[in-house]
Amino acid sequence: MKLTYFPCDERYKKPVGGVRVNEEFTVFACASGEAQAVFFVLTKEKETPVWYEMRRADGERFTLSLRVTSEGLYFYRFVVRCGGADAAFYADSELNAREGKGDEWQLTVYDEVYAAPSFLDGGIIYQIFPDRFNIGGERLKTKPGAVYRDDTYGTPYYKADEKGIVPNNDFFGGNLDGVTEKLDYLKSLGVKCVYLNPIFEAASNHKYDTGSYRRIDGDFGGEAAFRRLISAANEKGIKIILDGVFSHTGDDSVYFNRYGHYDSVGAFQSDGSPYKSWYRFDDKGGYECWWGVKILPCTEETDPSFNEFINGEDGIVRSYMRMGIAGWRLDVADELPDAFLDNLTRAVKKINPEGIVLGEVWEDASNKVAYSLRRRYLLGRQLDSVTNYPFKDAIIRFARLGDGANLKRTVDSIVNNYPPRVLRNLMNPLSTHDTVRALVAVSGEELPGTKNERAEFRLRDPETAKKRLRLAAALQYTLPGVPCIYYGDEAGAEGCEDPFNRRFYPWNNADEELVGFFRELGRLRARSELNGGGIRFIRACDGLVEFTRGEGLRVLANATEIAVPLGEAVTDLVTGNETRVAAPLSAVVWEERK
Repeated sequence: MKLTYFPCDERYKKPVGGVRVNEEFTVFACASGEAQAVFFVLTKEKETPVWYEMRRADGERFTLSLRVTSEGLYFYRFVVRCGGADAAFYADSELNAREGKGDEWQLTVYDEVYAAPSFLDGGIIYQIFPDRFNIGGERLKTKPGAVYRDDTYGTPYYKADEKGIVPNNDFFGGNLDGVTEKLDYLKSLGVKCVYLNPIFEAASNHKYDTGSYRRIDGDFGGEAAFRRLISAANEKGIKIILDGVFSHTGDDSVYFNRYGHYDSVGAFQSDGSPYKSWYRFDDKGGYECWWGVKILPCTEETDPSFNEFINGEDGIVRSYMRMGIAGWRLDVADELPDAFLDNLTRAVKKINPEGIVLGEVWEDASNKVAYSLRRRYLLGRQLDSVTNYPFKDAIIRFARLGDGANLKRTVDSIVNNYPPRVLRNLMNPLSTHDTVRALVAVSGEELPGTKNERAEFRLRDPETAKKRLRLAAALQYTLPGVPCIYYGDEAGAEGCEDPFNRRFYPWNNADEELVGFFRELGRLRARSELNGGGIRFIRACDGLVEFTRGEGLRVLANATEIAVPLGEAVTDLVTGNETRVAAPLSAVVWEERK
């Protein structure tokens, strides 16, 4: 007996992906042999399975239409009855049906509480680490004890001090006026949104150790420079989103004030501090800190005072939304409680219904379990979308190793599990401030074993690596979601882990040919097929991936060392050239003839 079903194809499930509460969806399954009946068995997580008998449409084809009345994670299987015996069918690793015990298919049912943001359609996101992008106007030096570097393109300091701590106190001078100066450059890449790593006042160069949420860091130009950036960006059709770091603050902050640098009574200083309830202290005066990093004391996000300070009417979230930002990327979303996320998203949407809330989640966010709790990020009251590390890892693996089956499997899983509104706004990077640079990642070159060696590491074969990067970027721009460039990746920046991936943008040595390629990809992104259009894989095997987007866009990615025939002459929409083959380590994007 055989049952045929695949949820990422509208011939078997419509609509594909998550469904809204009370939205009708239809499943189709083909049961060969002498099937007397086919049942769709649906189970809401932690509840009792419900059996629905499917209607025989014709011959071997069975169908069922349903509406689900409550949000949540559901799982389903099929049961075929034949000759008085039942055979159960589950999902295999490719989401096709197989007989016998296995994993059930996931159905995400969400409540559309807020409208999906649309301002990212047709564009890309550009991530900027502010101290390392561009110096605009007068260089500002406001921090006592900081090391202000004049070797702009030097290696960031990475060695620990006598206490075993890497101080992260060297500054290269990038600022917000520097971002404003480069808006025309960003516009030429197709950027519609700039995501800024933290810009609030902080002691370190990375600024994940917030000193004051109410102040833009002085080295970046303060609030005046930030307002200039927002105004100039808006004139060019570019939105700004900020990095919201709310699971911890810095120990050198208004709120904790461990060193007494602020004119406040911090939680570390006194039990009478108005901020005492924001943190978690033990009986011996110790405190809970983020992953054991003592300069990052964890916050108590459910504390009413802290929640009001961040999410209240005059809180941080609404204040910056009123200033004109388009939303927030939330650092370590897994560590933010559901109630806090509910309140934060409500605060954003109250000021701007088109405002976006993106969460840093490294795995499939639809079924994520964090700290033993199933998260409800995508069910309608929290995140609009997430950082898409699953695609990043699968794309890089394909560009390096040609693992097409893994890429298809990863994409199909996310497409099946995520609501369409989430899929459309996925933040798709190839690298970030937390990962090895994209060019190094796709190269496949073995990295040195010591940090000293990695600090000076340079690719032995950068030209082949750039071919692989172009291949990876073509996939990044044509798969569902919104491409996110980490500053400098488009210019051929190299670097291993933090802080070597945080060097200054190579304005003195940018690969202009590579930048030009990213500009062409940016123009391609404007096509309607890449903004909400479905995806259907034609083949995915060793070294090759071929798929269509929407009604007429076709992509062939070739990670092999040989040219692959296309079967006809086509015009590559990226290069504008006519070709009959996909060259080694390249991708071709073209319009299918109707």
